[in-house]
Amino acid sequence: MPLFFYQMEIKPIAHIVCGFTSKFGIPRQSGLAPSTQALIVFEEEYAVAEAVRGLEGFSHLWLIWQFSEALREDWSPTVRPPRLGGNTRMGVFATRSPFRPNALGLSSVKLEKVTLDDRHQPVLHISGADLMDGTPIFDIKPYLTTTDCHPQARDGFVENHSDYTVEVRWPETSCPVLPETDRLALQEILSQDPRPAYHHDPRRSYAFEYGAYAIRFHVEGHILTVEEISCGESTSPNKP
Repeated sequence: MPLFFYQMEIKPIAHIVCGFTSKFGIPRQSGLAPSTQALIVFEEEYAVAEAVRGLEGFSHLWLIWQFSEALREDWSPTVRPPRLGGNTRMGVFATRSPFRPNALGLSSVKLEKVTLDDRHQPVLHISGADLMDGTPIFDIKPYLTTTDCHPQARDGFVENHSDYTVEVRWPETSCPVLPETDRLALQEILSQDPRPAYHHDPRRSYAFEYGAYAIRFHVEGHILTVEEISCGESTSPNKP
C-alpha cells in the first residue's frame, strides 16, 4: 500500500499570557502548580465568541502548543530526561522532551472561566499551565473524563521519579509581603525544585522571574531555601 506524505500548514489560534517570562522555573508538567493563573488570548481571526460556545461547561482543557523556545533544524532519536539525572538516554517518543521532530507540546489545564473583553472577544482563564508567556497555541480541545481518564495507566520509567519534591523554607523577613495567592503559586513552583536534576552544588544560587517577582534560592539536600524575593514591574505587559 503506498504511503502519502504531505505537509500541513498550521498557524496559532491563540497565545498564553502568564507570569513565566523565561523557561527556567516553569513546572515540568501541567498541573504541578495548580495555583498559577494564566489567560488564553485568541488571535484576531479566531477571537469569535461563537467559537467557544459551550466550553464553559468543561472543567479542563487540552492545549496543543509549540515549544517556541526549543526550535531546531535537526532531531535526535534519544534525549536525556531531566528527572533521570540528565545522563540516561530514553527514546524521544517515550518522553515529553521539547526537542522533538515536531516541537509540539500537550498540556491539560483547568478552565476557571470564560469571559469577553471590551471588544466582546473571548478570553479563557486557566490554571496549572506549564507554558511560557507568549507561547503560541495551535488548538484547544475539551478534556473528557469518559475517554481521557485512565486510572490504571502505567507511568513507565517516570513512575519512581514523579513524586519528587523539596521542602521550601522562606526567609523570616521577606520584602515584599506576598499576597496569599502569589505565595501559594510560588510555593508550588519551588517545591518541584526547578533546578536541572544533575545540579547538586548547595552553594550555588539560582534565580528566576514569575510575574513581577524575582526569586533567588539555593538547595541543599531536600531543602530549598529562598534567599531573596524582590518585586518590580512585570516583564510581561499583559500579566493577569
